[in-house]
Amino acid sequence: KDYLDPPPTPLLDAGELGKWSLYRATIAEFTATLLFVYVAVATVSLPRAFLYMAAQCLGAICGAAMVRAVHGAHHYALYGGGANEVAPGYSKAGALLAEAAGTFVLVYTVFSATDPKRMARDSHVPVLAPLLIGFAVLMAHLATIPVTGTGINPARSLGAAVVYNGNKAWADQWIFWVGPLAGATVAMAYHQYVLRNGAAKHPFGSNHHDVEA
Repeated sequence: KDYLDPPPTPLLDAGELGKWSLYRATIAEFTATLLFVYVAVATVSLPRAFLYMAAQCLGAICGAAMVRAVHGAHHYALYGGGANEVAPGYSKAGALLAEAAGTFVLVYTVFSATDPKRMARDSHVPVLAPLLIGFAVLMAHLATIPVTGTGINPARSLGAAVVYNGNKAWADQWIFWVGPLAGATVAMAYHQYVLRNGAAKHPFGSNHHDVEA
């Protein structure tokens, strides 16, 4: 099937602030992650992105507070509040690399599994997308839990750090922002500017081995 990308979303669109759909989506972002890459590929405007990111962080703080309320302050503190920290025996550089790699795997999988051109071409892709993304999340957790407790989402790491409020959690907090943002950026750039541009130059179904008559 032929597919044409929609026009890029304007980076600044003040008209969005008067749309109810913006605020409904902002509420939904309580459970979303790594939105900023969609700004880079011009599918989300900057005002909408800032609101979404604020909602993500607020949602993470509320979630961590609910966990503390359910388990009680003693047990919550006993298990570190779920706050991300660099595990003993690992360096900050190793933790940074682990967060970047884990996020790369997740974001690359999301972009590939939800690519509109691929979904238009292959009918099985929309059906398999949730399975592929879930498997990527599983692999990222299995690889990074021993190193950092698995962040791969700055909002999630911030929410736990705010509620737990431990010194080491705050000292290591930058790792859980720089690592995921770097990994997500590389994944977005690779998918958008290497794979998709390459596919545009060599359309699906073209035969490069045709023998001229």
